[in-house]
Amino acid sequence: MSSQVVSTHETSTTDAPIIRPRRLRRTPALRRMVRETQLSVNDLIYPLFVMEEAGKIEVTSMPGCYRYSLDLLLEEVAQANQLGINAIALFPVIPESKKDDTGSESYHPNGLVQQAVKAIKQAVPEIIVITDVALDPFTTHGHDGLVDEHGTILNDPTVEVLVKMALAQAAAGADMVAPSDMMDGRIGAIRKALDAEGYINVGILAYSAKYASAYYGPFRDALDSAPQFGDKKTYQMDAANAREAMKEVFLDVAEAADIVMVKPALAYLDIIHQVRKATHLPVAAYNVSGEYAMIKAAAQQGWIDEKQVILETLTSMKRAGADLILTYFAKQVALILTA
Repeated sequence: MSSQVVSTHETSTTDAPIIRPRRLRRTPALRRMVRETQLSVNDLIYPLFVMEEAGKIEVTSMPGCYRYSLDLLLEEVAQANQLGINAIALFPVIPESKKDDTGSESYHPNGLVQQAVKAIKQAVPEIIVITDVALDPFTTHGHDGLVDEHGTILNDPTVEVLVKMALAQAAAGADMVAPSDMMDGRIGAIRKALDAEGYINVGILAYSAKYASAYYGPFRDALDSAPQFGDKKTYQMDAANAREAMKEVFLDVAEAADIVMVKPALAYLDIIHQVRKATHLPVAAYNVSGEYAMIKAAAQQGWIDEKQVILETLTSMKRAGADLILTYFAKQVALILTA
């Protein structure tokens, strides 16, 4: 029997060279070198809840997230700034005694949001303050618009109030206003009003494709802003629709939005991708409360590696096309990325 030398190297049975993508996965350094999507602290916007009550209260359905009194909010903003987070998004918890059917507290010069904006800009002037423009935290009925006697959400009268709110926030020092209500025509109306009053440098981050989603439940717990009747499906988008999202985005671009956003993010990565391909404006994604709560709950049960799942989830949003991500994980991610 003739002896035969057997090579320990894998060989091809054809003349064509073997393509081996694994060569570039062999070591951590190689993987970092060819990584296509990089998650950065600069991508993060940190949503924060402010309240009139003293102290801080954890949101039960959002472990690790708190409602802050103004003094403690300033400490949290300062810590975020030190971690390199460039922007915060502010959401108010309004006492029931200050709510009414028209949301008039939303544009009071000394309202909670306006006080918070002034204080933040004085204490941490370099951080970008983004304010929410919507009526649901301020109304007794919990809807984002004015309501008639038949329970119909009124579009144009609501826009008039949203304009007042945006102007009050701009006067307080907000860097950017973020209409999240999904009323028709509100971006153009707010831009026109801001410019007319001299706030030409105040930007608009438009919630352009905001879906009527079940992922918002914990957020409504945080603000006590759940609708008291019906739902929000006559103004927020149907989860089944993609082409409609592009129509909404194109309208907001035409009305001079500075940034367009998709909300929620994780179940709408396809929408983020389509929006990215359709516009040259920055695209934001909102990693919403339900997405946050699911990761936290699974991690508490020991079912997932929390850190790795957070990074993978946010990277998926970047990979889909998001330039910016609003996420309650912002501070946690900043600590990971700067470690």
